[in-house]
Order: sequence, then C-alpha cells, then structure tokens
Amino acid sequence: MNKKVELLLPAGNIEKLDYAINYGADAVYMGMVDFSLRSMRKGEIITAENLKKAIDLAHSYKKKVYMTLNIYAYDDDLKNLHENIDIIKDANPDALIVSDFGILNVLKQKLPDIDIHISTQTNTLNSEAVKFWRDYGATRVILARELSIKQLSQIKKNVPDIELEVFVHGAQCVSLSGRCLLSDYMTHGERKANHGGCSQPCRWKYKLLEETRPGEYYEIEETARGTHILSTKDLALINYIPKLIEAGMDSFKIEGRTKSLYYVSAVAKAYRKAIDAYYAGEKLDENEMFNQLLKIGNRGYTTGFYLDEQDHQGYSYDVSKGLAGSDFLFEFWDMSQKDGNNLYKVKIKNKILNNDTVEIITPGECFETKIEKIYNDTLDEEQAVGNTNDEIWVKLSKEPQDYKYALARTIGIKNMR
Repeated sequence: MNKKVELLLPAGNIEKLDYAINYGADAVYMGMVDFSLRSMRKGEIITAENLKKAIDLAHSYKKKVYMTLNIYAYDDDLKNLHENIDIIKDANPDALIVSDFGILNVLKQKLPDIDIHISTQTNTLNSEAVKFWRDYGATRVILARELSIKQLSQIKKNVPDIELEVFVHGAQCVSLSGRCLLSDYMTHGERKANHGGCSQPCRWKYKLLEETRPGEYYEIEETARGTHILSTKDLALINYIPKLIEAGMDSFKIEGRTKSLYYVSAVAKAYRKAIDAYYAGEKLDENEMFNQLLKIGNRGYTTGFYLDEQDHQGYSYDVSKGLAGSDFLFEFWDMSQKDGNNLYKVKIKNKILNNDTVEIITPGECFETKIEKIYNDTLDEEQAVGNTNDEIWVKLSKEPQDYKYALARTIGIKNMR
C-alpha cells in the first residue's frame, strides 16, 4: 500500500491554521494577499509581514504548508511577485500552488528548490496533461473536480510517479474548474474572480426580462422552491474515502479558506476520523459521519462528478447561502477557578442562556454538557445570558479534558436539506 493519504485543510488566517492542524490536518494551504484566489477579511490574515510566522507555526507541529500563488497574472502581478520572492523564500513553504505559466516560469527561475503543485484552475482532466506537468517539473497535480473516481484511478495507473490531489469537501463553483468571468462582468471589473475577488454571482437570485416587454419580470424557476439556478450544492465525499484511497489519491483537500473557525475544525475532525478508520480497518456508521457534516454550514450536499453518474440534484435552487445544521456558540479562551469550581472564559459567537444544553467538540472529544452558570468578564457578577461577541465565563456540568481548542455548538441538526 502507498503511504497514508494526506488530509489538507484551508488556513484562511493564522488562528484557523492552528485549529486545522490540531483537529487533524496533515498539511494546510494558504494564500498571501495579492496572489491568492481567496480574499481574506477576518483574523490575522496572511501577509508578507507574517507569512514566515504562519509557516513556522505549522512546521513546529511537523506539518506541511502549501502556499497558493494561483491567480492568473498580469505583468503588474509578476512585478509584485518578483518584489516578494525573497520573502517567500525566507518563509520556506513546502510547496507553491500555481496555475499561471508566467508565475510558474518565475518560480522555476527564482525558487527552484520549492515543490510546485499545479492548481485545479488548470482544469487537468487526463493522463497526458498530468504527464505534461510532471515533465515540466511539478511534483503534484490537483485534479479537476469534473472527474469520476473511476477516471481518477485510471490517471493514477497511467501516471504513478507524481502525486495527485483531489477535493473531497466544500463549496463548488458553477464554472469549469473555477474559471469564471461572471463576477468580472457584473461588478464592472472591480471583483475579478481569477484575482481572488469573486462576488459569487452564481449565488444571486435571477429574474427573466423579455426585451420587448420592459418592466415585466418573470421568475426563473427550476422548481417551485426558488430561483438560484446557478448555485451548486457543496461537495461531501465523507462516505467515499475508502474508494478514493483505493483509487490511489495522495491528498484529500477541503475547500474553505473564507469559512469559519468552527467549519475548519469540525470538517477536519470528521475527515480525520474517516481516514484513520480506513487504515485501522474499522467500519464507520455512514449516517453518523454524514450527520456530523450536516452540523456544519452547507448549501445541501452532493457527490458532484465523482460517482459513475453525475449527481443531477447537485444544484441548490432554494438557497444560496450556507446554513449550518448546528449553530457555533462559543470558543474557549481561558480557565479559572471560583468557589472551587472550574470556569471557562469563552468568546460568544451566538447567544447562549443559562441552563442551555450544548455540544462540545475538541480534537479528541464530542459530548453534551449543560451551562450551569454564566459570569461577566470580570467574574464578579452572575448573568442569565451571553450575547454575541461577549467575552464571559461559564461553568459546565461536564468539562473537556483539554479546553485549549474546544468549541461549543447547539445540539441536534436543523436546516436539513
């Protein structure tokens, strides 16, 4: 058997990088401002100033970091890249993810000792294309999402001497391998999809206007449920991990650099469990595994193109925004004692009430507990509620064995689609 498959998680900022690794990632991928196809907005985003700090953190865990340089570049972008080459070299990422030939040529000249991974944006669909990238010096190809597991297996058999990476979970683009111009046109060039600024027009609602009947608008409906005709459901292959491993894939990639800390942690935990179970020869409850993903923000789930027949129910006509099956309630920040009781300082994400029953997840645990007391941030006053963005203290009926990376969510599953 080949080496154990890699679980690759997104790191939208340094905090998410830390949680992704502690929840089971073998490697993370991240972009630096100006060169990535995702524009980050929250947390300690990755910049030229903290790139080395982020990569050093991952390396301290003995995990790998792949840096995304996957924009389609203009000459000004290449000039900017030249100006940042020394920063990238000093940061020492384990690989660089590339889609543009110009960027690839610069990297081969300036950073010849860093591995090159070919982005899914190149739409690599066949063995000869994989051989081309191998012969051009790439060590890994991230295959297009438009391939079936059977086709993936055939490519690996035809080209066994290069690593192959596939997406297994997350949001999907309506266009072929992400190469879309809708956002460019609809924002008059202000939000370029292939420069990391996609405004996601495929998630918008549309109406039909016949040009000889001005003012008369008609709903565009695939069904009576809604009009999001371009909005794809999210990919979820949690129950096909064995088939993908046996197809010879080297890395399983999770989409979501702009997703929440909770999303990154919970998805990593689920797929880590699925991968480890395969190698241990354990059979998991497929319904339970899928239910864990239903607790995370999603637009409904699909298997996309990966099975022998395409999932024709793969579009989410009724909703464009991801809805979580469980609400992310709080993250743990600190621990203290009061009157002989352990109290935990938490940052509230969604409102909680005294006596609420919540579910705690950590890298090693998942259990229900009750909020027995809530104190204000100075620990000198009890209160009945914790509101969004509050920093408060809580007493729990059952406590995590290790609170450092613990998160709390509502119990059960709502918004099932």
